[in-house]
Amino acid sequence: MKRRIQTKTSRTAEFTCMIRFQSYLEKREQFKSDDYITLVIVNSIIKLLFIMPPVKKIFLKKIYPPGIYEYVIARTKFIDKELKEALLGDIEQVLIFGAGFDSRGIRFQEVAKNIEIFELDAPITQKAKIERYKEKGIKIPENLRFIPVDFNRDSIPQRLEENGFRKDKKTLFILEGLTMYLEPESVDSTFKLISEYSAIGSKVIFDHIYDSVVRRENLYEGEKELYLGVLQRNEKFTFGIKKGSVNDFLSAYGFEAVDILDSNMLEDMFFRDEQKNLLAKVNGTHCIVTAIKN
Repeated sequence: MKRRIQTKTSRTAEFTCMIRFQSYLEKREQFKSDDYITLVIVNSIIKLLFIMPPVKKIFLKKIYPPGIYEYVIARTKFIDKELKEALLGDIEQVLIFGAGFDSRGIRFQEVAKNIEIFELDAPITQKAKIERYKEKGIKIPENLRFIPVDFNRDSIPQRLEENGFRKDKKTLFILEGLTMYLEPESVDSTFKLISEYSAIGSKVIFDHIYDSVVRRENLYEGEKELYLGVLQRNEKFTFGIKKGSVNDFLSAYGFEAVDILDSNMLEDMFFRDEQKNLLAKVNGTHCIVTAIKN
């Protein structure tokens, strides 16, 4: 039986795009992010509904699992910041795994300059994204390369080499909202590839869920609702990392964590006002990691 992502666009990718669209329209500073591309590529019906405040409130309370709206906002803002710093630093190329409807290859062109940005994604989702860009007159930069791939079946090294990716360059790898949907064997092969295809000083940014979430132990705020929501999208969680063992996971691939951001840290970074009052809770099932190759 084929997985949904092999026959239709990823619902998770659409879900993330929808949240970024809402976030861009936010009046609250702590909730506003900069993905202006979503204004033109988000589904037209969703766009019409979300400009109506009553409908937006319903979605925030009834459709999104508790704290996920805030989590995706925090993740987007954090990765945006890390990418910009990398592009202004000594990173020589960027590889985005499972890019979905991510628009960083467009939004960061001012600082990307001649740095090549590669996007790996499922063929149908990637095709839909490219078509939306073309329909809306969004120019695709020459340094942005799209590579269709089935993460559980295709030879990613072969696909990278065919498209000009260089393993001797200092690279920033981004895996956003991806690891939890891969089989453990695919996560292992992906990180082995990252290790093999990266120069010393390369970085990887990824988020993960805790392994207890895969087992549905319901230990964290919003966990039960999140798991049910994923099942409703005909997708499921298949990989997690034990809380507190990220460096044990990374050491096998020659990387060491620089930042390990759990929900409490994300709340402090993004959702406190000037008086340090907490404005929103972040779903507790996820963690964001930045690591460097030594």
